[in-house]
Order: sequence, then C-alpha cells, then structure tokens
Amino acid sequence: MGNGTSIGRVRGLGSSHEGAHHWLLQRFTAVGNLLLVLWFVTSLVLLPDLGYVSVSEYLARPVPATAMVLLIISTFWHARLGLQVLAEDYVHDAGNKFAVLLLLNLAAIGGGAFGIFCIVRLALGGAL
Repeated sequence: MGNGTSIGRVRGLGSSHEGAHHWLLQRFTAVGNLLLVLWFVTSLVLLPDLGYVSVSEYLARPVPATAMVLLIISTFWHARLGLQVLAEDYVHDAGNKFAVLLLLNLAAIGGGAFGIFCIVRLALGGAL
C-alpha cells in the first residue's frame, strides 16, 4: 500500500458487498414473521377452546403444521440474523467473536430443529 496517498491507506478496507443481502434477509424474515404470527393468532382465536387436545389436533393437520414449521424456521432465522449483527458489532476479539457466532448458530439450529420435531411429532400422532 502507498505511504502518503489517501487511497493507499484505505485500499482494501471498503465494503465487502454483503450488508445489503443481510439487511434484505432481515426484512424478508420480519415480514414473514408478521404474516405467520397474524395467521397463528387468528387460528388460535377461531379455535373452539385452547385446550391441549384442541390445539394439538389443529396443529396435526397438514396446512397448519406446514405454516407452523414455516413460522419456526422464519423466527429462528430472523433471530439468528439479528443476533449475528449484535455479536459482530460488539464482540471485538476474533476468538470470542468466533465462539459467540458458533454458539449462536448452534442455538438457532437446535431451537429450530426442536420446534420442527415437536410439530412433526404432533402431526404423526406422537409416534416418534
């Protein structure tokens, strides 16, 4: 890099062209979450009662189960994206940042997988 020129001092420190994609993903998952939560709340309001049997029978049907799985995926993906930005902004040590992002990804994947497993188990009638 150059010694005295302004461009020589900053060359290579520009945008990595990843920010817009990440920002758009956060917005898309936020809109998806909004629509799916509105569906979920409306579905619960329209149920005859909120007992375990009634809700589990409702979520065992194909369309509500699919929508619930989409809600789980979208929610955990949105949370991971937002917490990733937090970690990247506020954790400065490279080793700690790697550890935080690793734990964040494991928690997001684990939580999403557990939620999906629960819906699949309801849909299969507790056969798992």
